[in-house]
Amino acid sequence: MIQTRRNLLKSGAAATAASLLPLAAVAEDKPTRHNRIHQSVSRWCYQKIPLDTLCTAAAQMGLKGIDLLNLDEWEVPKRYGLLCTMGYAGGGEINNALNRVENHAAIEAAFRKNIPLAAKAGVPNVITFSGLRNGLSDEEGARNTIVGLKRLKPIAEDNGVTINMELLNSKRDHHDYMCDHTAWGVRVCEEVNSPRIKLLYDIYHMQIMEGDLIATIRANHQWLGHFHTGGVPGRHELDDTQEVQWPAVMRAIADTGFTGYVAHEFVPTRDPLTSLRQAVDLCDI
Repeated sequence: MIQTRRNLLKSGAAATAASLLPLAAVAEDKPTRHNRIHQSVSRWCYQKIPLDTLCTAAAQMGLKGIDLLNLDEWEVPKRYGLLCTMGYAGGGEINNALNRVENHAAIEAAFRKNIPLAAKAGVPNVITFSGLRNGLSDEEGARNTIVGLKRLKPIAEDNGVTINMELLNSKRDHHDYMCDHTAWGVRVCEEVNSPRIKLLYDIYHMQIMEGDLIATIRANHQWLGHFHTGGVPGRHELDDTQEVQWPAVMRAIADTGFTGYVAHEFVPTRDPLTSLRQAVDLCDI
């Protein structure tokens, strides 16, 4: 069974207490990276590893931060010279978010409270979702989502934090999810027309839904604010069992002038930190 962020989070978070290492110790044996791609790692894929331990390992690998942290975790990566590259801030849920007008007030209230906190904590991105179709047409859902994001964009712009709506596949992992094609998401972003409203382009999900990754990234890069990785098929390691040519995709992202973050969001089947380091090396183009 393919594991997803949602069902792993339901299993409960591991304890995050760990012995803290000074930054000087973290820096030991840190590899020199090309830094054309600023890499991060998604927390939920490593729930069995205490957050401090994951931060230590990430810093030693030359990563820039930790993705998908809750508000009470945003400050932890700073102890290791990292940042939270994408935060949860009340942007709704995968199943229930911006494509329903009745959700807009709650999401706006959460972002009005939490986006200033993200700015203060140095968190550059927060996540949101479209929600499921559940009988709603893509056209009506797009119109509703545009209305919702227009309510949110002044909050994002005033605080210098980018709201990223995630592209997910509806074929295998998130059935009936509305923002499941790049064209739909780009149409919404174009209508909202804000430098602080973008798409989280999940390479795993979009390979499943539409493929044509490099051409799509090149054509739409101005609306892509963040990236996630994950091997296809299975959402596991980025290795030679997978169909995506990761160095080529990373070069395409870098060649657009992208300066944001690419976060690894695969579920390891082998030693997790070894698998993570191999992915980081692979994507260090």
